[in-house]
Amino acid sequence: MARKNRRFSAFSLSFLDIMSCGFGAVALIFLIIKHGSDHDIEAENQDLAAEVNLLQEEVQFGQEHLVLARNTLDTTSDELATVQGLARRIMEQIEEVKGNIAEVDSTTDEMDIARLQQKLKKLEQAKKQLEAENKKLGNNVRKFVGDGDRQYLTGLRLGGDRILILLDSSASMLGDELIKVIRTRNMSDAVKRDTEKWRRAKQTVSWLVSQFPQDSQYQIYTFNTEFRAALVGSEDRWLNVDDRDQMDDAIKALDTIVPENGTSLERIFNAVNSMSPLPDNIILITDGLPTQGMKAPRGNTISGKDRLKLFRKAVKALPKSIPVNVVLAPMEGDPFAASEYWKLAMETQGSFLAPSKDWP
Repeated sequence: MARKNRRFSAFSLSFLDIMSCGFGAVALIFLIIKHGSDHDIEAENQDLAAEVNLLQEEVQFGQEHLVLARNTLDTTSDELATVQGLARRIMEQIEEVKGNIAEVDSTTDEMDIARLQQKLKKLEQAKKQLEAENKKLGNNVRKFVGDGDRQYLTGLRLGGDRILILLDSSASMLGDELIKVIRTRNMSDAVKRDTEKWRRAKQTVSWLVSQFPQDSQYQIYTFNTEFRAALVGSEDRWLNVDDRDQMDDAIKALDTIVPENGTSLERIFNAVNSMSPLPDNIILITDGLPTQGMKAPRGNTISGKDRLKLFRKAVKALPKSIPVNVVLAPMEGDPFAASEYWKLAMETQGSFLAPSKDWP
């Protein structure tokens, strides 16, 4: 049998398969593209929502602070109004006080002038009294009147820019005789301070300072085995003669000192040598030769020759070229004292005085 020829068709099974696969691929691609777009839109929507929330919070925060700012502004306005009112009241009070002052001034000027004139007259009278008193005192910086209102003439050198008084305050200043010293040494401090010899020594100091030049300086040291300034706390400085109150305090301070212990000239002369600046005039008030040097003696007694050695050793400690004026109140049992102190005064170009018991 002869074979029949088959007719070819474009829409055969194979063609349909290919077309189906093509449509499936297109659909798959479309789904993939659409899913990616939805994911991006969702992510973008989340970011926008976050920004919206943040803006809402900021708006709420701003509204809250706006209310607080308004409240603060209201409070400040109230305070400003209060302060302005207070300022106005103060200005009104100031104007009122000025008016009162003007009224008082207008009514009291005459009274004030009269009172000031009266006060001026009193001051002028006081000035005249002081001038009269200064004429009586002459050049003396302190007034000193002795028994019978006598004026004293001495050969003591009382000048200088810096005058140093050395006052012996040892136990021997309690009396002129040894037996009196021994008896008084065992009495009370009040009795010791009121002995005749010690009072005479303090009066000598008072008279001396009253003769000092007004433009000079001075210092007062008391000494026994130690030394101290009469005015406590002034050891390292010179005092001004024209300061009368300070000078009176220094003289009064001598009343508190009790004569006691031995005498060390070497210690006080070493202290003089260490002063800065040095004195240019020394007045020594004493009653005899020293009883010890820088150290206490071994025994309870000391011979006249040993005291003489102590004196000559002490003199070597004195600075050179300074006049030493000696006021000696002689003590019994010390025969070398007068001659040695006289030689000291002559060698230093000073002066020597052994006053009577009623001096000054």
